[in-house]
Amino acid sequence: MSTRTTPTAADKFSFGMWTVGWQARDPFGEPTRPPLDPLHAVDKLAEVGAWGITFHDDDLVPFGTGPAERDAIISRFKERLAATGICVPMITTNLFAHPVFKDGGFTSNDRGVRRYALRKVLRNIELAADLGARTFVLWGGREGAEYDHAKDVRAALDRYAEAMNMLTSFVIERGHDIRFAIEPKPNEPRGDILLPTVGHAIAFIERLEHPHLVGLNPEVGHEQMAGLNFTSGIAQAMWQGKLFHIDLNGQRGIKYDQDLVFGHGDLINAFSLVDLLEFGGVGGAAAYDGPRHFDYKPSRTEDMDGVWHSAAANMRMYLLLKERAAAFRADPEVKDALEAARVHELSVPTLAPGEKWGDVMADDAIANFDVDAAGARGYGFVRLHQLAVEHLMGAR
Repeated sequence: MSTRTTPTAADKFSFGMWTVGWQARDPFGEPTRPPLDPLHAVDKLAEVGAWGITFHDDDLVPFGTGPAERDAIISRFKERLAATGICVPMITTNLFAHPVFKDGGFTSNDRGVRRYALRKVLRNIELAADLGARTFVLWGGREGAEYDHAKDVRAALDRYAEAMNMLTSFVIERGHDIRFAIEPKPNEPRGDILLPTVGHAIAFIERLEHPHLVGLNPEVGHEQMAGLNFTSGIAQAMWQGKLFHIDLNGQRGIKYDQDLVFGHGDLINAFSLVDLLEFGGVGGAAAYDGPRHFDYKPSRTEDMDGVWHSAAANMRMYLLLKERAAAFRADPEVKDALEAARVHELSVPTLAPGEKWGDVMADDAIANFDVDAAGARGYGFVRLHQLAVEHLMGAR
């Protein structure tokens, strides 16, 4: 099987401006790279084969910029997008960097801060609509606390819901074709962040006034920081109809948010994720048709050439994993192992059409089910996983 590693627009690969533009400042060291002009970022991403660029509002328009200069910046940006063919499928907002948001935006204990945060987001929803973005991501990096008594969590969730209800009402009333995607994270920079995992966020969304307009933007590293299986989390988000966007990167276990190149962390989980996204739909079709968005950070050790090499590495890794997943799906031995493991049998309803609890209680076949034989029978999961690993390694 030939391997395609050159990205095309059909792959829908996008990058955050904050990723390639990260200057590599960390809590223990000064930047190792110069600032990146947004227009140059557009040019270089087009050069390496990306389809889209995303940004926080402040990534494009510096915090505190006046109206005239803001309009000029946006105008120049739109011209560069048109010249390169790069699109803006998503934008997000920065409610975490400026000191005013040190206790959060939507859930700050200070009511004035909450009102300021709402206005900031409302203004940038209009920018998203102007640029054609269909998704508005909200990462609540400061929506949390370090001390239990510092935050009334029930009241904080009330304020979070209040904000989301206003934002969804706003897009409805303005007629914008925009949905919101909450990005969960368990910790960092706050000790405990509200809505820390996919499951927490899904439960929260169900309580909102317009839940159909709010979904998820799960990130590989954020779920794995909590010791969770990212592929499983994505599968649940799909099951709920809430996978509105996805952030791809690499993470090596439960530690700080590493933001490595996609696949440079838990490679086996990255393989299963790509397999799910690309071939987990009906009849082996793609199960997700949105952007494949890379939210990584070029390592502090890289110069500017290394930034663009690492950006290209994300796309190459995804395409390599997609090719290996296709080979895995087509392998007759894999199909046999899936059959032996009864994976497809799980899709058969446990109850027959119209069957009730009384039918189950009265079914002699169930009463006489040979539990000893069923208990002795193996499923062959290890064989199946070994085949997956061999395909991942290119050994088959």
